[in-house]
Amino acid sequence: MRLIPVGLTLALLVGCTSIDVRPVAGGVRLERVCIVENEEVLVDDLLSVLRDGFDRHGIATSVVQPAHADACETTLTYTAARGWDLVPYLDEAELRLWRSGRQIGAADYRHRGGFALTKFAGTKKKMDPVIDQLLAGSRNER
Repeated sequence: MRLIPVGLTLALLVGCTSIDVRPVAGGVRLERVCIVENEEVLVDDLLSVLRDGFDRHGIATSVVQPAHADACETTLTYTAARGWDLVPYLDEAELRLWRSGRQIGAADYRHRGGFALTKFAGTKKKMDPVIDQLLAGSRNER
């Protein structure tokens, strides 16, 4: 019986992060991606982290307004939300990669509660592995 409080405490401290990635199919060549700006996202550095992640894979990016997305062959749409626990932190993010109106990849990051200190990690530390998994199949790997 004395172990139950210890187990509950550990479960709360560990927390849980959920990452679900459906990577770009092997052999798909991505040279340029238009990132469709989402002005509702309040995670200040998410756009720069996304651009850096695509650049790391040899994929050029440009940021476009939603009204101009149709001019791009390949687009990335995203949403993100912040949580708050003493300070704001990236709580969840969704990335959708589209080519000619068809989804070719998707990635979801979600912090699932708990008091894990990893929830305070920066956007880059959380999203770089997600972006790397999403783009693992693209043929522009450096």
